[in-house]
Amino acid sequence: MPEREGVQPATALAFALIGYIALAICGLGVTSLVSGREVIDAPGAGQVPGIAGMALSVIAVAVVLWVMLRAPRPSYSAALVAALAAFLGYLAGLCVGVVIAGVDVGLLGGAVSSFVLSWFSVVLAVAGAVAGWSAVALVRTRSQRPRWPWESDEDE
Repeated sequence: MPEREGVQPATALAFALIGYIALAICGLGVTSLVSGREVIDAPGAGQVPGIAGMALSVIAVAVVLWVMLRAPRPSYSAALVAALAAFLGYLAGLCVGVVIAGVDVGLLGGAVSSFVLSWFSVVLAVAGAVAGWSAVALVRTRSQRPRWPWESDEDE
């Protein structure tokens, strides 16, 4: 098996997930601040739906990227798949979280439709796409480690 050109897939996955979590949380917060709306419109549900949504979204992005990054030369289409996984994972987590919180099923429908038809869903999809693209870019890069000017190839 030929040696990989760039970063190992596990390392790229770790960097991408950390970036995804940071970008998603920041993006959701800024979108909430600008729009004046709550991310999850489910009165009485508490924080459980948001935590469950983000947890399942991260898991979905991780699974998709792990599968896509294991290819010898991963495709940048992983960004689109990661965007879809981020969105669908958050929706699944939102449903699970509202059910765990013990809120009425009608409120679940309202919370899901409110999220799907808002900018929050776009923010999560974009964060997933950025994470997917950057993970693939890390794996496919041909760069080498940084070298000081006084280091030369004759030392090797």
